[in-house]
Amino acid sequence: MKCPFCNHEESKVTDSRNTIDANAIRRRRECLSCQRRFTTFETLDLTIQVKKRDGTFEDFQTEKLVRGIAAACRHTRVSHDQVVALANSITKELIERQIRDIKTSDLGKLVMERLKATDMVAYVRFACVYKRFKDVEDIMDVIESATKKGEAVK
Repeated sequence: MKCPFCNHEESKVTDSRNTIDANAIRRRRECLSCQRRFTTFETLDLTIQVKKRDGTFEDFQTEKLVRGIAAACRHTRVSHDQVVALANSITKELIERQIRDIKTSDLGKLVMERLKATDMVAYVRFACVYKRFKDVEDIMDVIESATKKGEAVK
């Protein structure tokens, strides 16, 4: 790591900590030449590609996943911290499975599985967008299938 002050190429790490969302590591460094300190953030470079319905690809973005889940969870008992944790757990699963590309349909299924276990209202809202329901009967089928398994829509 080059020093931003003197461009010396060697520094030592004096402190390392995870960031709040656990997707980066904050490192406090000290230049071995000028002894000045600076902070760096080390993040994971995700090379996961998402194949969209129209066949195009785009880079996977945890932030975009958070926005989609947050929209489904709006005005429910699910907090923003829970939404971020849910998105981070999906991201972690994709990394652990070493997935290089994923279809939006498969990503949607992962989200729906977790929302179903978290909040049924958020699950139904997400399913409405994800499955692109054409009529009310399709929505009722999702609600009925969820309630048949002993789960109640809250």
